[in-house]
Amino acid sequence: MGEQLKVGVIGATGMVGQRFVTLLANHPWFKVTVVAASKHSAGQKYGDAVKDRWKMGKTPIPEGVKDLTILDAEDVAAVASQVDFVFSAVHMDKDAICQLEDEYAKHETPVVSNNSAHRWTPDVPMVVPEINPDHTDVIKYQRERLGTQRGFVAVKPNCSIQSYTPALAAWKQFEPTQVLACTYQAISGAGKTLEGAPEIQGNVIPYIPGEEKKSEDEPFKIWGHVDDEKKAIVPAKSPVITSQCLRVPVLYGHTVAAFVNFKQNPTKEELIKALEDYSGEPQRLGLPSAPKQFIQYLDDDFRPQVRYDVNFEHGMGISIGRLRSDKLFDWKFVGLSHNTARGAAGGAIELAELLKAKGYLTAK
Repeated sequence: MGEQLKVGVIGATGMVGQRFVTLLANHPWFKVTVVAASKHSAGQKYGDAVKDRWKMGKTPIPEGVKDLTILDAEDVAAVASQVDFVFSAVHMDKDAICQLEDEYAKHETPVVSNNSAHRWTPDVPMVVPEINPDHTDVIKYQRERLGTQRGFVAVKPNCSIQSYTPALAAWKQFEPTQVLACTYQAISGAGKTLEGAPEIQGNVIPYIPGEEKKSEDEPFKIWGHVDDEKKAIVPAKSPVITSQCLRVPVLYGHTVAAFVNFKQNPTKEELIKALEDYSGEPQRLGLPSAPKQFIQYLDDDFRPQVRYDVNFEHGMGISIGRLRSDKLFDWKFVGLSHNTARGAAGGAIELAELLKAKGYLTAK
């Protein structure tokens, strides 16, 4: 793919930002040349700023970024002048994030965002690369609106939907009509470690603000289509999804207990085959972060488990198990995804790889 693109990570000191810099440490296409964060951290060496709040466990701070001086993420001109594009993991209110990411785009610096602020902007693609890579086509209309030649914003969806949306995408041919999804979400989804979250010790918290709406609504945009007349992504209208989202004392890994009704009448064998055969553009293109097997099905009734399966395909694969018939729904299953790999930084990196492969990310 030629020379490495120069990358900035804005919001680099937080948990997702740290995951970005670790995953990018040896990336064949991208090289982190700028780390940026709040004014409070600006001016410090990255290694000094995060050494007492490093949340990546035994994974060390990458040597390539340790001595980089942190820039102010809001000094858009300074950051944009040094990079080809940025990953966004800033922690601000949504209006401020929208404004900041648009400002980078208007400085002709594409943004691949982990944040939720732009997920419902009609001409911003929200992409799971294996499911809706064609949604990147809407970027041309976003550039028209922003008045840019190369700048744009693209986002990845919420981490909570990654454990069941891929399965439903694999089963599209059987026409799912109703879905009940109960998610059991890791504490790292709140940007915390187990040690830093005494409230979760020996506990289950039955409410995660905003999470259920994201879980119920975001799949519709992913399953939607680019409307060339509206110059926007028009969300799908089915299947109907209802959810409950709970926080559990697990560090990494979002588990789901899901129940599905179908218009068609698939057999268990047909459903499992559809999961195992499902692949997408990342697999065809051989993207560096793409799992070879996107979805695995596990026959053991005691799987998937976070302990054994969360790192399937380096955290970029989805694990499904316990597929069985139900008294109220047609079928039910358990799913598992890695919330900071596939669900956050890793998913955003795979999206950036897709954007580069399709010619949207280039050297300045």
